[in-house]
Amino acid sequence: MRWWSVANFVSNAGTWMQLTVQNLLVLQITGSAAATGLSMSVQAAPALLISVFGGAAVDRWPRKLTAAVSQALLGAVAFATALLVALDRLDVTTLMALAAVTGVIATVDGPACSLLGNDLVPPEDVPSAIGVGALVHQAGRLTGAALAGVAVGFLGTAAAYAANGLSFLFVASVVPFLRPARGAAGHTGKAARRERADSLSVREGLAFFARRPRLLALAGVTGISAVFGRNYQLTLAVLVTGPLAGGAGSFGTVSTVLAAGGIVGAVLGARLRRPSVRVVGALAAAGGLLQVVAGLSPSLAVLLVMVLPMAVVESVSDTAGTSVLQTDPPAHLRGRVLGVWGSIGTVWGLGGPPALGLLMELAGARGALVAGGLIIAASITTGHLLHGRRSKEPVALRAAGDTGTPARVALGTAA
Repeated sequence: MRWWSVANFVSNAGTWMQLTVQNLLVLQITGSAAATGLSMSVQAAPALLISVFGGAAVDRWPRKLTAAVSQALLGAVAFATALLVALDRLDVTTLMALAAVTGVIATVDGPACSLLGNDLVPPEDVPSAIGVGALVHQAGRLTGAALAGVAVGFLGTAAAYAANGLSFLFVASVVPFLRPARGAAGHTGKAARRERADSLSVREGLAFFARRPRLLALAGVTGISAVFGRNYQLTLAVLVTGPLAGGAGSFGTVSTVLAAGGIVGAVLGARLRRPSVRVVGALAAAGGLLQVVAGLSPSLAVLLVMVLPMAVVESVSDTAGTSVLQTDPPAHLRGRVLGVWGSIGTVWGLGGPPALGLLMELAGARGALVAGGLIIAASITTGHLLHGRRSKEPVALRAAGDTGTPARVALGTAA
């Protein structure tokens, strides 16, 4: 697990180096902000369309081999992009094609690497492992963003892509040496794994998600939070530079506090032993209320005080939600469930920012933060009350002689 964490840190740092300069590269090539947005959509589109099939592949193929091959392929794409940038041969069509290929590979790489990390620890330690992964992600994000400026300033844009390619190859070289923990969910015999995977199709994986109330509730909580909150890089940027009359430096300070809060939240999330949808909902509702207060901040100093707990709550909520998502389904279905989640998350990712932007156009930055936070808190509270009322309804059990149904079967069905 230590080796895997180091490899993930290196990979995340490389990925954020590339992401930091990618939009600038698109603008440099096309001179169009619309093209920049299109490149991001092209890379996200495969997750919307084929994530379920990528998750099915993860369930059927050996997990270590799948993760190693997908990381190596992502490294090859990064190296190809770096070479084209260095030779000044990268045009818009090639850029879009490379973005689409990256998105396709990521539909397999994401669930494979997530579940491989869980296999390295005993089942009772999976929530902590997910929290460590979140901490590594946040640390890699900070490091990568800082290194991007250094790399581009001294070596040029191609260096960021080359560094990302090296980071992928480092992960691929570490994977073969990882040993699954005894009793881990993914550490089963080949014959048993093949038999269970062959018994369930992609359609049945979708049906499992649709019939699972916990997963549907988690999707609802996460979705409403993603649409009306979470996009702090957008809402807080408008708030700081608009009503609070700050500049780029002020927003940089806010972003730093957000990142620090994310790290603190990841550390706290790693200590969760029994995360649940109820915990995720409570944290999301609390985050919505903190967002309301942040929207009413009279000064930058007050906003900074509110931003830290907002980031902490968001990070702990994300860690708890990921733990539920990766531990609730049966082991042989987890790849497919993550694939379904990838498609749903892409819808939020593509639809959330435009919807929030429209809300800011209508209500302003403060109004969007306040209204969004109230919608999040009210929706989650209403859902919790409705669920509590439904769970208190009595269940009628028929006697054995009423319908010919054995009482034990009736009781088992009710349970």
